[in-house]
Amino acid sequence: MGAMSARPNPEAAAQQAENNAPHRAGFACFVGRPNAGKSTLTNALVGQKVAITSNRPQTTRHTVRGIVHREDAQLILVDTPGLHKPRTLLGERLNDVVRTTWAEVDVIGFCLPADQKLGPGDKFIVKELAGIKKTPKIAVITKTDLVDSKQLAEQLIAVSRLGEELGFAWAEIIPVSAVKDSQVDLLADLIAPLLPESPPLYPEGDLTDEPEMVMVAELIREAALEGVRDELPHSIAVVVEEMLPREDRPADKPLLDIHANVYIERPSQKGIIIGPKGKRLKEVGTKSRKHIEALLGTPVFLDLHVKVAKDWQRDPKQLRKLGF
Repeated sequence: MGAMSARPNPEAAAQQAENNAPHRAGFACFVGRPNAGKSTLTNALVGQKVAITSNRPQTTRHTVRGIVHREDAQLILVDTPGLHKPRTLLGERLNDVVRTTWAEVDVIGFCLPADQKLGPGDKFIVKELAGIKKTPKIAVITKTDLVDSKQLAEQLIAVSRLGEELGFAWAEIIPVSAVKDSQVDLLADLIAPLLPESPPLYPEGDLTDEPEMVMVAELIREAALEGVRDELPHSIAVVVEEMLPREDRPADKPLLDIHANVYIERPSQKGIIIGPKGKRLKEVGTKSRKHIEALLGTPVFLDLHVKVAKDWQRDPKQLRKLGF
């Protein structure tokens, strides 16, 4: 045995380790059955509305990445659509996207609402996760503001057992409430050390690397779904045809012209979206314009048209054209 060296002051050592701690950066994604609170959690972590939130399952179609900037780490959140049993070509494509994404991220957060029993949908997802061996997995119990401590404790035990049954241990299990902003920062603290050492991958000001047109389309789609979800849950796609600064405007009063098409599957759905005397479409325009102006930081003129793309969810050619 060699001679033991004198032990430095533990506080000083901790301070020194902290100063020399390498910066980390990497990708994480939240998974969970539809409505498990994934998008709301992404928004709470990033501190700004980036992922589309809707009480309708399967509305996040694009990989929206929110970026959490910290002094010691940069966390890029990839928002995958929920994994589900596919019924259409679109459904199969979405599931492929999910599996590819899971294989590429550094950390996976499994979201389980505190107020709902662990169901077959959750077990289906966790079983898939168990197959991804190398990636650390965190169980996130969401919506804790909706339950008492006894219910929360039961949920924590249930999710821990589910991991054991499937032969893996969660890297962390953490309860959060995105709505009440409870433990959201702690979640980021727990994810950060699991990321690889790396300088920041994105400039400080970036909140998302989605092309702006895609995000604008998502905001319009979210507004168009509002109020008609029961009638048209999935049959809405939005394509932004162009975004151009209006010419001849003074520099201090810019205006951005956005022309977008809202696609539905059948002519009979047109009336639902447009509403009596065009009232509904006008509301969609007003609502999404506010969000778009907040996102882009510039006044916007929004020109919306409703078009029929027959059975677009089942037609590969249409799917490609609509960006899926």
